[in-house]
Amino acid sequence: MKLLKIQRLINLLGLSLLITLPVLSHGQEASAKIAYVSLERILNESKIAKEAQSKMQNEFGQREKEVRDGIAKIKTEAAQLDKDAAILPEADRIRKQRELADHDRELQRKQRELIEDSQRRGAEERAKIFERANQVLKSIVEQKKLDLVVQDAAYVNPRIDITNDVLSALNK
Repeated sequence: MKLLKIQRLINLLGLSLLITLPVLSHGQEASAKIAYVSLERILNESKIAKEAQSKMQNEFGQREKEVRDGIAKIKTEAAQLDKDAAILPEADRIRKQRELADHDRELQRKQRELIEDSQRRGAEERAKIFERANQVLKSIVEQKKLDLVVQDAAYVNPRIDITNDVLSALNK
């Protein structure tokens, strides 16, 4: 019984030695080079992101205006209907309520389509930006011989932040 316990202890010690040896030898090599890049800043400050935002505004601006105008028109019509409801014949009031409800449904449909189209196009544009940023980042990683690039962190020392390098390369 005691012999089994001793064998287990020896096996555990041997296993732990096997696990720690690579870590110890790896720690003796050159330290890892770590960097940080802020995707949020790239999406907000890069020239290609600003161009994409402008393109999206041109593409969807008119539809957004139509939806805003439609909302204002429905609110005005609803207020007028509330005001005139007491003096309108019931048939006219019901007809106007139905028309107003139909306009509202149509406007909601347009608004949903606008949101879906805008989100889809925004995702396409972000994907293009990320693809280009990743190409630039890879070249910076190779150039600086980095081992790890972190994109999200609780704290970042400005010394390892390479976001400005990525932004300047993207803006060329």
